[in-house]
Amino acid sequence: MPVTTWLFLDGVTKIMKKKRKDIKIFSLSFLDCICCGFGAVILLFVLSKFAEPLIIEEVKEDLEAKIVLLEEELVEIRGETTILNRDLTAKKEQLSKEKIRLARLQGDLSKIQGQFAASKDTAQVQNIIEGQLARAMQELTAEMRRLLKARPRKIDRSIGGIPVDSEYIIFIIDTSGSMQRNAWSLVQRKLRETLDVYPKVKGIQIMNDMGEYMFSQYRGKWIPDTPARRRAIISRLSSWRAFSNSSPVEGITAAIRTFYATDKKISLYVFGDEFSGSRMQPVVDAVDRINKRTTDGSRRVRIHAVGFPVVMGKTNMRGNTGERFATLMRILCHKNGGTFVGLNSTRP
Repeated sequence: MPVTTWLFLDGVTKIMKKKRKDIKIFSLSFLDCICCGFGAVILLFVLSKFAEPLIIEEVKEDLEAKIVLLEEELVEIRGETTILNRDLTAKKEQLSKEKIRLARLQGDLSKIQGQFAASKDTAQVQNIIEGQLARAMQELTAEMRRLLKARPRKIDRSIGGIPVDSEYIIFIIDTSGSMQRNAWSLVQRKLRETLDVYPKVKGIQIMNDMGEYMFSQYRGKWIPDTPARRRAIISRLSSWRAFSNSSPVEGITAAIRTFYATDKKISLYVFGDEFSGSRMQPVVDAVDRINKRTTDGSRRVRIHAVGFPVVMGKTNMRGNTGERFATLMRILCHKNGGTFVGLNSTRP
Protein backbone atom coordinates (compact mmCIF):
# COMPACT_ATOMS: atom_id res chain seq x y z
CA MET A 1 0.00 0.00 0.00
CA PRO A 2 2.59 2.49 0.85
CA VAL A 3 4.65 1.58 -2.13
CA THR A 4 1.70 1.80 -4.49
CA THR A 5 0.57 5.05 -3.10
CA TRP A 6 4.01 6.52 -3.52
CA LEU A 7 4.28 5.37 -7.04
CA PHE A 8 0.90 6.88 -7.84
CA LEU A 9 1.73 10.11 -6.22
CA ASP A 10 5.08 10.19 -7.90
CA GLY A 11 3.47 9.64 -11.31
CA VAL A 12 0.88 12.32 -10.71
CA THR A 13 3.62 14.68 -9.63
CA LYS A 14 5.57 14.01 -12.80
CA ILE A 15 2.50 14.53 -14.94
CA MET A 16 1.65 17.78 -13.16
CA LYS A 17 5.24 18.95 -13.51
CA LYS A 18 5.15 18.17 -17.18
CA LYS A 19 1.85 19.98 -17.73
CA ARG A 20 2.96 22.94 -15.65
CA LYS A 21 6.10 23.25 -17.70
CA ASP A 22 4.13 23.38 -21.00
CA ILE A 23 1.85 26.05 -19.69
CA LYS A 24 4.77 28.20 -18.56
CA ILE A 25 6.49 28.02 -21.93
CA PHE A 26 3.33 28.97 -23.88
CA SER A 27 2.44 31.78 -21.50
CA LEU A 28 5.85 33.45 -21.75
CA SER A 29 5.86 33.45 -25.54
CA PHE A 30 2.40 34.90 -25.72
CA LEU A 31 3.26 37.61 -23.24
CA ASP A 32 6.44 38.43 -25.15
CA CYS A 33 4.45 38.93 -28.35
CA ILE A 34 1.85 41.05 -26.63
CA CYS A 35 4.48 43.19 -24.95
CA CYS A 36 6.47 43.64 -28.14
CA GLY A 37 3.40 44.70 -30.14
CA PHE A 38 2.30 47.08 -27.42
CA GLY A 39 5.78 48.52 -27.21
CA ALA A 40 5.88 49.04 -30.96
CA VAL A 41 2.59 50.90 -30.86
CA ILE A 42 3.87 53.11 -28.06
CA LEU A 43 7.11 53.75 -29.98
CA LEU A 44 5.21 54.76 -33.16
CA PHE A 45 3.00 57.04 -31.12
CA VAL A 46 6.01 58.67 -29.50
CA LEU A 47 7.84 59.12 -32.81
CA SER A 48 4.82 60.63 -34.53
CA LYS A 49 4.25 63.06 -31.72
CA PHE A 50 7.93 63.97 -31.72
CA ALA A 51 8.02 64.70 -35.54
CA GLU A 52 4.74 66.64 -35.61
CA PRO A 53 6.16 69.98 -34.27
CA LEU A 54 9.00 69.86 -36.82
CA ILE A 55 6.55 69.39 -39.69
CA ILE A 56 4.32 72.18 -38.42
CA GLU A 57 7.35 74.49 -38.10
CA GLU A 58 8.48 73.75 -41.64
CA VAL A 59 5.00 74.37 -43.04
CA LYS A 60 4.80 77.61 -41.08
CA GLU A 61 8.14 78.82 -42.47
CA ASP A 62 7.05 77.98 -46.03
CA LEU A 63 3.79 79.87 -45.61
CA GLU A 64 5.58 82.90 -44.13
CA ALA A 65 8.02 82.95 -47.09
CA LYS A 66 5.13 82.79 -49.56
CA ILE A 67 3.35 85.62 -47.74
CA VAL A 68 6.50 87.78 -47.94
CA LEU A 69 6.85 86.99 -51.65
CA LEU A 70 3.21 87.85 -52.34
CA GLU A 71 3.56 91.12 -50.43
CA GLU A 72 6.61 92.06 -52.54
CA GLU A 73 4.69 91.25 -55.74
CA LEU A 74 1.76 93.34 -54.49
CA VAL A 75 4.06 96.33 -53.89
CA GLU A 76 5.57 95.90 -57.37
CA ILE A 77 2.13 95.68 -59.01
CA ARG A 78 1.01 98.82 -57.16
CA GLY A 79 4.11 100.63 -58.45
CA GLU A 80 3.43 99.52 -62.02
CA THR A 81 -0.20 100.59 -61.65
CA THR A 82 0.93 104.06 -60.59
CA ILE A 83 3.23 104.35 -63.62
CA LEU A 84 0.49 103.13 -65.98
CA ASN A 85 -2.02 105.59 -64.51
CA ARG A 86 0.49 108.41 -65.01
CA ASP A 87 1.11 107.34 -68.62
CA LEU A 88 -2.64 107.10 -69.21
CA THR A 89 -3.14 110.63 -67.92
CA ALA A 90 -0.37 111.90 -70.23
CA LYS A 91 -1.90 110.08 -73.21
CA LYS A 92 -5.31 111.58 -72.45
CA GLU A 93 -3.78 115.06 -72.40
CA GLN A 94 -1.97 114.37 -75.68
CA LEU A 95 -5.19 113.06 -77.22
CA SER A 96 -6.99 116.22 -76.19
CA LYS A 97 -4.30 118.35 -77.85
CA GLU A 98 -4.43 116.23 -81.01
CA LYS A 99 -8.21 116.60 -81.17
CA ILE A 100 -7.82 120.37 -81.01
CA ARG A 101 -5.14 120.24 -83.72
CA LEU A 102 -7.35 117.96 -85.84
CA ALA A 103 -10.26 120.37 -85.58
CA ARG A 104 -7.99 123.21 -86.71
CA LEU A 105 -6.66 121.15 -89.63
CA GLN A 106 -10.19 120.18 -90.64
CA GLY A 107 -11.02 123.86 -90.86
CA ASP A 108 -7.98 124.45 -93.06
CA LEU A 109 -8.96 121.43 -95.17
CA SER A 110 -12.47 122.77 -95.69
CA LYS A 111 -10.99 126.04 -96.89
CA ILE A 112 -8.64 124.25 -99.31
CA GLN A 113 -11.47 122.02 -100.54
CA GLY A 114 -13.44 125.12 -101.43
CA GLN A 115 -10.52 126.48 -103.41
CA PHE A 116 -9.93 123.11 -105.09
CA ALA A 117 -13.60 122.77 -106.05
CA ALA A 118 -13.47 126.14 -107.75
CA SER A 119 -10.42 125.11 -109.74
CA LYS A 120 -12.13 121.93 -111.05
CA ASP A 121 -14.58 123.99 -113.06
CA THR A 122 -11.77 125.67 -114.98
CA ALA A 123 -9.58 122.58 -115.50
CA GLN A 124 -11.52 121.28 -118.51
CA VAL A 125 -11.57 124.71 -120.13
CA GLN A 126 -7.82 125.01 -119.61
CA ASN A 127 -7.25 121.64 -121.27
CA ILE A 128 -9.29 122.66 -124.32
CA ILE A 129 -7.46 125.96 -124.61
CA GLU A 130 -4.14 124.17 -124.17
CA GLY A 131 -4.83 121.79 -127.06
CA GLN A 132 -6.08 124.53 -129.37
CA LEU A 133 -3.12 126.81 -128.69
CA ALA A 134 -0.67 123.93 -129.06
CA ARG A 135 -2.04 123.11 -132.50
CA ALA A 136 -2.04 126.78 -133.45
CA MET A 137 1.58 127.15 -132.40
CA GLN A 138 2.67 124.14 -134.43
CA GLU A 139 0.88 125.48 -137.51
CA LEU A 140 2.74 128.79 -137.51
CA THR A 141 4.85 129.19 -140.61
CA ALA A 142 8.38 130.50 -140.56
CA GLU A 143 7.15 133.83 -141.90
CA MET A 144 4.53 134.12 -139.15
CA ARG A 145 7.14 133.40 -136.50
CA ARG A 146 9.39 136.06 -138.00
CA LEU A 147 6.60 138.63 -137.99
CA LEU A 148 5.66 137.81 -134.43
CA LYS A 149 9.29 138.07 -133.35
CA ALA A 150 9.58 141.49 -135.02
CA ARG A 151 6.66 142.92 -133.04
CA PRO A 152 7.77 145.32 -130.30
CA ARG A 153 5.62 143.83 -127.51
CA LYS A 154 6.79 140.74 -125.69
CA ILE A 155 5.08 137.44 -126.53
CA ASP A 156 4.24 135.21 -123.57
CA ARG A 157 5.04 131.67 -124.69
CA SER A 158 2.55 129.66 -122.69
CA ILE A 159 -0.07 127.04 -123.43
CA GLY A 160 -3.11 127.03 -121.17
CA GLY A 161 -1.11 129.06 -118.66
CA ILE A 162 1.90 126.69 -118.76
CA PRO A 163 5.12 128.37 -120.01
CA VAL A 164 6.82 126.45 -122.83
CA ASP A 165 10.10 128.35 -122.98
CA SER A 166 12.28 125.57 -121.53
CA GLU A 167 15.05 123.85 -123.49
CA TYR A 168 14.98 120.67 -121.39
CA ILE A 169 11.97 118.79 -119.96
CA ILE A 170 11.72 116.17 -117.23
CA PHE A 171 8.65 114.06 -116.45
CA ILE A 172 8.08 112.71 -112.91
CA ILE A 173 5.33 110.08 -113.23
CA ASP A 174 3.59 108.33 -110.32
CA THR A 175 3.74 104.60 -111.16
CA SER A 176 1.70 103.43 -108.13
CA GLY A 177 -1.03 100.83 -108.44
CA SER A 178 -3.83 103.39 -108.21
CA MET A 179 -2.47 105.26 -111.24
CA GLN A 180 -1.78 102.06 -113.18
CA ARG A 181 -5.28 100.70 -112.63
CA ASN A 182 -7.37 103.83 -113.01
CA ALA A 183 -5.60 106.47 -115.11
CA TRP A 184 -2.75 104.94 -117.10
CA SER A 185 -4.33 105.50 -120.50
CA LEU A 186 -4.93 109.12 -119.58
CA VAL A 187 -1.32 109.45 -118.36
CA GLN A 188 -0.04 108.26 -121.74
CA ARG A 189 -2.31 110.72 -123.53
CA LYS A 190 -1.19 113.66 -121.36
CA LEU A 191 2.46 112.73 -121.88
CA ARG A 192 1.96 112.78 -125.68
CA GLU A 193 0.13 116.11 -125.50
CA THR A 194 2.87 117.66 -123.40
CA LEU A 195 5.58 116.43 -125.75
CA ASP A 196 3.60 117.88 -128.66
CA VAL A 197 3.69 121.29 -126.94
CA TYR A 198 7.50 121.16 -127.30
CA PRO A 199 8.22 120.47 -131.01
CA LYS A 200 11.95 120.39 -130.35
CA VAL A 201 14.02 120.50 -127.17
CA LYS A 202 17.67 119.84 -126.34
CA GLY A 203 16.99 116.99 -123.94
CA ILE A 204 14.27 114.86 -122.32
CA GLN A 205 14.24 112.69 -119.20
CA ILE A 206 11.58 110.34 -117.74
CA MET A 207 11.63 109.32 -114.06
CA ASN A 208 9.05 107.92 -111.70
CA ASP A 209 8.06 109.45 -108.37
CA MET A 210 10.81 107.46 -106.59
CA GLY A 211 13.52 108.90 -108.89
CA GLU A 212 13.91 105.69 -110.93
CA TYR A 213 14.78 106.22 -114.59
CA MET A 214 12.62 104.83 -117.39
CA PHE A 215 15.78 104.13 -119.43
CA SER A 216 18.63 103.05 -117.16
CA GLN A 217 21.24 103.66 -119.89
CA TYR A 218 20.43 107.38 -119.66
CA ARG A 219 20.79 107.58 -115.86
CA GLY A 220 22.01 111.05 -114.99
CA LYS A 221 22.08 112.07 -118.69
CA TRP A 222 19.69 113.73 -121.11
CA ILE A 223 17.79 111.61 -123.65
CA PRO A 224 18.28 113.03 -127.18
CA ASP A 225 15.08 114.51 -128.63
CA THR A 226 14.34 112.56 -131.81
CA PRO A 227 11.05 111.27 -133.27
CA ALA A 228 12.22 107.69 -132.73
CA ARG A 229 13.10 108.36 -129.09
CA ARG A 230 9.74 110.02 -128.46
CA ARG A 231 7.97 106.96 -129.87
CA ALA A 232 10.12 104.75 -127.65
CA ILE A 233 9.12 106.77 -124.59
CA ILE A 234 5.39 106.43 -125.32
CA SER A 235 5.78 102.71 -126.05
CA ARG A 236 7.79 102.05 -122.88
CA LEU A 237 5.31 103.97 -120.74
CA SER A 238 2.48 101.56 -121.56
CA SER A 239 4.27 98.70 -119.76
CA TRP A 240 6.34 100.60 -117.18
CA ARG A 241 5.76 99.07 -113.72
CA ALA A 242 8.32 100.68 -111.42
CA PHE A 243 7.84 100.61 -107.63
CA SER A 244 6.17 103.69 -106.13
CA ASN A 245 5.35 104.93 -102.62
CA SER A 246 2.65 107.34 -103.91
CA SER A 247 4.65 110.46 -103.13
CA PRO A 248 6.34 112.72 -105.74
CA VAL A 249 8.90 114.11 -103.31
CA GLU A 250 11.76 111.70 -104.02
CA GLY A 251 11.44 112.08 -107.80
CA ILE A 252 11.28 115.90 -107.69
CA THR A 253 14.32 116.29 -105.44
CA ALA A 254 16.34 113.67 -107.36
CA ALA A 255 15.61 115.36 -110.70
CA ILE A 256 16.57 118.85 -109.48
CA ARG A 257 19.76 117.68 -107.72
CA THR A 258 20.88 115.73 -110.79
CA PHE A 259 20.01 118.08 -113.66
CA TYR A 260 20.07 121.59 -112.14
CA ALA A 261 22.40 123.83 -114.11
CA THR A 262 22.83 127.60 -114.24
CA ASP A 263 23.08 127.56 -118.05
CA LYS A 264 19.92 125.54 -118.73
CA LYS A 265 16.19 126.27 -118.68
CA ILE A 266 14.40 123.17 -117.39
CA SER A 267 10.72 122.35 -117.00
CA LEU A 268 9.70 119.56 -114.65
CA TYR A 269 6.25 117.98 -115.12
CA VAL A 270 4.79 115.96 -112.23
CA PHE A 271 1.97 113.50 -113.04
CA GLY A 272 0.38 112.09 -109.90
CA ASP A 273 -2.71 111.39 -107.85
CA GLU A 274 -1.69 111.47 -104.19
CA PHE A 275 0.83 112.58 -101.58
CA SER A 276 1.30 110.04 -98.79
CA GLY A 277 3.96 111.99 -96.89
CA SER A 278 3.49 113.27 -93.37
CA ARG A 279 4.27 117.01 -93.75
CA MET A 280 4.35 119.45 -96.66
CA GLN A 281 6.48 122.31 -95.34
CA PRO A 282 9.74 120.30 -95.17
CA VAL A 283 9.21 119.34 -98.83
CA VAL A 284 8.69 122.98 -99.85
CA ASP A 285 11.79 124.05 -97.88
CA ALA A 286 13.93 121.28 -99.42
CA VAL A 287 12.93 122.28 -102.97
CA ASP A 288 13.67 125.94 -102.18
CA ARG A 289 17.19 125.00 -101.10
CA ILE A 290 18.11 122.95 -104.15
CA ASN A 291 16.25 124.98 -106.84
CA LYS A 292 18.00 128.25 -106.19
CA ARG A 293 16.76 131.59 -107.49
CA THR A 294 18.61 133.47 -110.22
CA THR A 295 19.55 137.13 -110.07
CA ASP A 296 16.14 138.14 -111.46
CA GLY A 297 14.32 136.09 -108.81
CA SER A 298 13.21 133.27 -111.12
CA ARG A 299 14.00 129.56 -110.72
CA ARG A 300 16.18 127.54 -113.10
CA VAL A 301 13.77 124.59 -112.86
CA ARG A 302 10.10 125.32 -113.44
CA ILE A 303 7.77 122.87 -111.72
CA HIS A 304 4.43 122.07 -113.36
CA ALA A 305 1.98 119.42 -112.20
CA VAL A 306 -1.07 117.56 -113.47
CA GLY A 307 -3.37 116.10 -110.81
CA PHE A 308 -5.33 112.95 -111.67
CA PRO A 309 -8.56 112.56 -109.60
CA VAL A 310 -8.01 108.87 -108.80
CA VAL A 311 -8.05 108.84 -104.98
CA MET A 312 -10.11 111.90 -104.15
CA GLY A 313 -12.23 109.77 -101.83
CA LYS A 314 -9.31 107.89 -100.24
CA THR A 315 -8.24 109.00 -96.77
CA ASN A 316 -5.72 107.85 -94.18
CA MET A 317 -4.71 109.14 -90.77
CA ARG A 318 -3.34 112.30 -92.44
CA GLY A 319 -6.45 113.03 -94.50
CA ASN A 320 -7.35 112.76 -98.18
CA THR A 321 -4.13 111.94 -100.06
CA GLY A 322 -5.48 113.26 -103.37
CA GLU A 323 -6.29 116.66 -101.92
CA ARG A 324 -2.90 116.69 -100.15
CA PHE A 325 -1.20 116.11 -103.53
CA ALA A 326 -3.13 119.00 -105.07
CA THR A 327 -2.25 121.28 -102.15
CA LEU A 328 1.45 120.41 -102.19
CA MET A 329 1.80 120.77 -105.97
CA ARG A 330 -0.08 124.09 -106.02
CA ILE A 331 2.46 125.46 -103.53
CA LEU A 332 5.49 124.04 -105.39
CA CYS A 333 4.22 125.24 -108.78
CA HIS A 334 3.51 128.71 -107.44
CA LYS A 335 6.93 129.06 -105.78
CA ASN A 336 8.85 127.60 -108.73
CA GLY A 337 7.32 129.47 -111.68
CA GLY A 338 5.01 126.70 -112.88
CA THR A 339 1.34 125.84 -113.22
CA PHE A 340 -0.87 123.22 -111.58
CA VAL A 341 -3.66 121.64 -113.67
CA GLY A 342 -6.26 119.53 -111.85
CA LEU A 343 -8.19 117.09 -114.05
CA ASN A 344 -11.83 116.38 -113.27
CA SER A 345 -12.00 112.93 -114.88
CA THR A 346 -9.76 109.91 -115.40
CA ARG A 347 -11.28 108.99 -118.75
CA PRO A 348 -8.81 109.40 -121.66
